[in-house]
Amino acid sequence: MNNFGPFSTDFIGANKNYVEANYTERLKIAKEHADYCKGLLWFLAYDPSVPIEISSQMREWGYPKDEFIDNVGFPHQLYVREARRMKSDYIMTEHNCTGKYKVDDGIGLAAYTMDSHNCQRIVINGMVKNEGDVQVGGFPPYPVSYRSIIPSINDCFNLLVPVCLSATHIAYGSIRMEPVFMVLAQSAALAASISIDNNQSVQKVDVKFMQQKLAKDPLFDGSQPIDPVFNL
Repeated sequence: MNNFGPFSTDFIGANKNYVEANYTERLKIAKEHADYCKGLLWFLAYDPSVPIEISSQMREWGYPKDEFIDNVGFPHQLYVREARRMKSDYIMTEHNCTGKYKVDDGIGLAAYTMDSHNCQRIVINGMVKNEGDVQVGGFPPYPVSYRSIIPSINDCFNLLVPVCLSATHIAYGSIRMEPVFMVLAQSAALAASISIDNNQSVQKVDVKFMQQKLAKDPLFDGSQPIDPVFNL
């Protein structure tokens, strides 16, 4: 259903104007995506042109009955994986993901495949093709630079950006996993606390001290996390 085969829940190319759009236009784009997904699901379940072995399986499923109850079980929000990103003094790239470059100011690990869905649908020699899908993995966890979540000192001195961080399109396709955002947000919170306590800019925060604090007290309460496998 998700980015697999010629058609999926990806509304290929319909998202291009979202980044620069105003609120009214964004709502329109979000509704178009919702209509597309709902239409695709209905088509697969009920259109007579769909093979019965597929439509019968689809009709066994439906929207959740215990979630989004006030919206007939359908999510309220459009999933925006990637839009505007900060451009700071350090930009995470695919070389960081693959381990060719390793930063020494890492404040969290990422590990997911460099993953980007199709960008457009084109016609080549009379054949329709989806273009732009990227799936490159097979590399170990890698550190995300502290410099990539803070702006250049010439732009701002009191901002931390753990989600829309400074990264290329390809690198962001790996970094953008929610657990990574959680780790980077925790590190950002620690950096903010140090910055406030020392009355200094986020660029002046001692990253080595941060790394030691995160390693020795990862839960910020003096305890160590319990491994769910080996500490039953």
